[in-house]
Amino acid sequence: MSKPSEWTVRDAYMTLRAALSNAVREEVLSRNVAANVRMPMPRKRKVKPWSVEEARAFLESARTREDPMYPAYVLVLVLGLRLGEALGLRWEDVDLTNTEMTIGWQLQRVAGKLLHRQTKTDASDATLPFPEIVTVALRARQRAHDEARKAAGDSWQETGLVFTTASGRPIEPSNFRRSFAGACDKAKVRKVHVHATRKTCASLLVALDVHPRVAMQILRHSQISVTMNIYSEVSSEETRKALKRLGDRLES
Repeated sequence: MSKPSEWTVRDAYMTLRAALSNAVREEVLSRNVAANVRMPMPRKRKVKPWSVEEARAFLESARTREDPMYPAYVLVLVLGLRLGEALGLRWEDVDLTNTEMTIGWQLQRVAGKLLHRQTKTDASDATLPFPEIVTVALRARQRAHDEARKAAGDSWQETGLVFTTASGRPIEPSNFRRSFAGACDKAKVRKVHVHATRKTCASLLVALDVHPRVAMQILRHSQISVTMNIYSEVSSEETRKALKRLGDRLES
């Protein structure tokens, strides 16, 4: 039998403590004996973000395989969007002409219900500029979206979302996580959780030669000095060129 993790032990303790507290309120017990027990907080494992080369290999693999979720992968990696923000993005919030988008909605499953609701974070209603690789990916997504709607005919369900199923319905976050994990395997890169991709975003912007002022907006930094600290790390010329070639085939 494997040894339980620190988090499993702590979860069991918190459940027991809550149950005993309830028993005290109901006057079944006179006191909560677990209240005097001090449980150490388990240290969270630090997730090592992808290197620029790992991210490039992942995106290159997804693009080459024509993975339908490639544009979403670009958004979470290059713009640092959270999973819910990417899946909740609406076409009306994307301006391909001026290459910017407004982040104000998210898609989340809460208490068994799939909800499309406004964000409640500092990124709410943030307008993000985006580099060429995002423009190319979103134009490809737009074409795929139009083709899917035409093929679905009367069964199409209009939601206004950028990323949908073949019938226009929202994409389940859990399904996207599985697709992302599968894409990691196919690309033969180290498997990370989707939320860990945000830490790779800054490095990719440097490698893509995105102007520091633009990167400052994307990364949501309040001071340019913070952004410039990141720009002191320079990627190899080979990696830069490879990243810039990513969208070429999708444009043809």
